Parts: sequence; C-alpha cells; structure tokens
Amino acid sequence: MKTNFVISSDMKKIQMVDLKGQYNKIKQDVDNSVLEVLDSTAFINGPRVHGFQKNLENYLGVKHVIPCANGTDALQIAMMGLGLEPGDEVITADFTFAATVEVIALLRLTPVLVDVDPVTFNIDVEAIKNAITPKTKAIVPVHLFGMCANMEAIMQIAEQHNLFVIEDNAQAIGATYRYSDGRKAKAGTIGHVASTSFFPSKNLGCYGDGGAIFTNDDDLAHTIRGIVNHGMYVRYHHDVVGVNSRLDSVQAAVLDIKLKRLDEYNAARQKAANAYNKAFSGQDHIITPSRQKSCSEVCENCDCHVFHQYTLRVLNTDRDALVKHLNDNGIPCGVYYPIPLHLQKAYMDERYNEADFKITNQLVKEVISLPMHTELDDEQITFITSTVINFINS
Repeated sequence: MKTNFVISSDMKKIQMVDLKGQYNKIKQDVDNSVLEVLDSTAFINGPRVHGFQKNLENYLGVKHVIPCANGTDALQIAMMGLGLEPGDEVITADFTFAATVEVIALLRLTPVLVDVDPVTFNIDVEAIKNAITPKTKAIVPVHLFGMCANMEAIMQIAEQHNLFVIEDNAQAIGATYRYSDGRKAKAGTIGHVASTSFFPSKNLGCYGDGGAIFTNDDDLAHTIRGIVNHGMYVRYHHDVVGVNSRLDSVQAAVLDIKLKRLDEYNAARQKAANAYNKAFSGQDHIITPSRQKSCSEVCENCDCHVFHQYTLRVLNTDRDALVKHLNDNGIPCGVYYPIPLHLQKAYMDERYNEADFKITNQLVKEVISLPMHTELDDEQITFITSTVINFINS
C-alpha cells in the first residue's frame, strides 16, 4: 500500500551526514578554540591535546587514552604494542570496513575472517570458537554501526585460550555495554586495548583526521606512547620501533568541544532511530536495527546502540534499485558493505570456504543505510521512510 507524502518547499536538503548543521550550533566555541590554538602556536602535543586526552579518559572511565593521527593508525599501533609477530593469526569479522583487516596484513600477521551474527551484524561468537588454532593470538571484535559485539562471551573465549582482545571501536564511541549481571562498561574499555577513529562523520568527529587508543594496562600504555612518537620517550632516544602518528592541537580543540556534547549527539541519533523504527513497524520486508537484548527490554533510549549508521535489511527487494530510487528523490543512502572482505582481491585466501560466510554473503545483498546524524528532523524522516515504503510496496 502506497502512502502519499508531499515534500514541503522549505524542507531542509537531506544529508547523509550534516556536518555543516552541527557546526553552526557550536560555531562560536569551535572558532574561538581554534583561534586560541593558532595564537598559541602549540600545534603538536600541546595543552589542547593533553586536555582532551584527560577529558576522554574521564568520560570513558578508562585509565589511558593515547591520541594518534587516525583510526587506522590506532588499530595498527594497538597491535604493535601487543608484540604480535609475523604469522600470528588474528580473528576478525568478514563484514566490516577494510581498515580492520588491512592493518593485520600490513603487520604481516595472518587475518582470519569469520562470519557475523544476522541480528546484530557483529562478529559471531561460535564462528570465533571454530576459527581458533594454536597460531591464534588475538581477536578483533568490531562494534559495527554503533553497537557493541558480545564482549562478555568474547572475553571468556579470550581468557580460555590466552588471547588478546583488541576492540575496533571506530563506530561506537559513547555506547554502553551491559553484562548479564547488570554491570556496565563503555565500548572500548572492555578488551585489552581498543582503537577509535575521529573521522569527521563519526559520532565524535573532528575536522580532519584523528584517532586514539584506549587501555587500562599501564605497561601497554607506556609502550604505545613510545610507538606513536617514533619510539621515543626521551627526545632522540628510540627505545622501540615506532611511527609518526599524533593528533594535532586543532583537532583536539574541536574534539574537546564536541566531547561535552557526545551524549546529546548520541541521544539525537537514538531519537531519529526510534522514529525510523516506528515508521517501519509492520513492514514485512524491512528488518530494522537491533539493540543489545538486555537493553531492548528496558527502554527505547538505552545507549547500547549509538547509531553511527542506521542500517536496514530489505528482504525480497531489489536493494540496488531502492538505492537509485532514493537518490532520484534527493535522499542519500549508503551500502555498508557491498563486498565481503574474504572476496576482496587483497584478502582472498584459499583457506576460506564460502559455506562459512552464509550470513555475510546474504547481508551484502540486503543492507542499506539511511541518513543518520544529529540534525535529522521529523519532516525529513517522514519523507525518507515514506519513500522507502512506497518503493518496497509498489
């Protein structure tokens, strides 16, 4: 059944991510802070970087935040800090962005890709168990689209097999994980070490590139602080093999302002997600995003999912034709991700069996991500959802 919705002449242009609208609301604070950095000329490792680091540690409840140049560096440096050696196997999800497996390969480690859960899209716990060999040294759960992987089960597996857990938290900063006994922890603070990205479109994004590593391990934090700065703890004394990966003061100034609003930003995303869910309720060919089971029974606004992306599964539908239909109607959308990692030319391996990637191979045909950001309004969401429903039911 089609619904009729007429776009008003004054409806804002729909953006996949509305960074300009968000900036306009914090413009004075951002401009003043950036000008202060320029005036200070403390562009690298200045007071703004250290201040942001401390504020993020307090927000997350983690002992150590080590800022760096971008999220991919953060993940690579986390692995370097653990002392993983060429040939060590690292298990991660097949359904995610390539950066996760990219850094494993760059370090001459052996990526082991496994399938994901059809409900959460996060790494499948049983698939992890089946993939462990004597060469396995680490697991990299990706908190995809804004919701934590099953960290309680993953940490239990890691403890049983003496494995490191490296959380890829690029998409879920601010999300809360709830244990079966009611305890809570912020995403990125549960594993041995975690990485995040401050790419502009992230829930906490800067105005360039940026990233950070989190850990509660004092010794590991010390090692990582050397790695990000050419392996130096004392100038011109290179104690470990390092890289040049530092967050600059301008980006730290922007991030510090936005960190104060992160919970507000995530709440706006959750509100938009709830509006999407309500509009799509009862649509047999649409599966809306899940929340952590222990949260979904409590309230709609639990922070277990912070909706970096709002990703649907569309069933018995030409997904690519839907993408074109939305674009033709002025609605941007995304397909994250159209090709599984195990089928990417760079990461193909004869070890892989297609039968082991049943869920991922299905998801890449069905997923579509709709606009999701802090500035979405009810009129835009109504137009987006009506356009989707009209296509699917036509």
